[in-house]
Amino acid sequence: MIKRANEMELEIKEQMRGGNGSIEITHVFKKEELKGKARLCATLKINPGCSIGLHEHVNEEEIFYVIRGKGLIVDNGTQFEVNEGDAILTGGGASHSVQNIGDKPLEMMAVILLY
Repeated sequence: MIKRANEMELEIKEQMRGGNGSIEITHVFKKEELKGKARLCATLKINPGCSIGLHEHVNEEEIFYVIRGKGLIVDNGTQFEVNEGDAILTGGGASHSVQNIGDKPLEMMAVILLY
């Protein structure tokens, strides 16, 4: 299956998970298009000063891959700065949040797998 960029759904979430500002979610593939146990396959665009609030992942895991930009991740209570090419894995009841700490958009690939 080939899905063209203009066929992907763009969703804007305000104050996502209690965070600041808006997050642009481009659904690369929707849950119903996938045969595996995934509930999200998307790119996220987080503008400077915006964030995704602290939330946990129970019976699932989320993978973030930083495409460009600079972010601050709180992963189960520990803060990490992330940059282009870094990857983050959170699951098994652990919690995380994401904040753009750069002066350009933070762009990430996000996949949530269920187990």
